[in-house]
Order: sequence, then C-alpha cells, then structure tokens
Amino acid sequence: MGSRLYNLTIDAHDPRTLAEFWRQALDYRVAFDEPDEVGIEPRDNAAAPALIFVPVSEDKIVKNRVHLDLAPDDQIAEVERLLSLGARRVDIGQSNVSWVVMADPEGNEFCVLTPRDD
Repeated sequence: MGSRLYNLTIDAHDPRTLAEFWRQALDYRVAFDEPDEVGIEPRDNAAAPALIFVPVSEDKIVKNRVHLDLAPDDQIAEVERLLSLGARRVDIGQSNVSWVVMADPEGNEFCVLTPRDD
C-alpha cells in the first residue's frame, strides 16, 4: 500500500500573511485558520496538496531544501502577478535557465516554469 502527499507544512514568522500570499498565488481557499496554524487548499478538490503554515521564531538563513515549482500558462505575466503580491526575483546561482527563481515574502524560494503540457 502506498501513500499520497496530503499537505506540505511551511514554517513562517507570520503564518497568516504567508498563507495569504500563497492563497492568492495558487488561487487556493482557506481551509482553516487556528491560532497556531493556517491551512489553505485547492478550491476544486484537485489532487494538489494543501499547504499548512506554522509559526517559528528562527530566521531563514540558507536556501530551501524543498521548494515549489509553479507552471503557469504565461510565465512573464505570472512573474509580474507574483511580484505584485509581494514576491521578489532571487539569484541562487541559476545562470541562464528557462525558469524564474523567486522568493515569497519570507524568503522561501520557488520557481516559475515555462508553460507545461497537461
């Protein structure tokens, strides 16, 4: 018997603010909002995992060991939209690649890929 990915848990200084960024970025909905964690999930019961944001006091000081890759219909438009939500472009030494490396408002890296076939 195998397992399926149910959710990803993300450490955050401000779980509500970070959850709101990712809710808008992914067009998710708030699943729950508790004092110690906020959960967001796909609106349409898609197979994509939920994201849970929990509070931590430590600063992020190194590159993420795990990151999200987003596959938009239009990479340029999506990068601009994410910038308007509070993301920023980051250089992690990626050189000349087809994806754009960005960071969310708390510095967690993620990539915006070129469009993918379904």
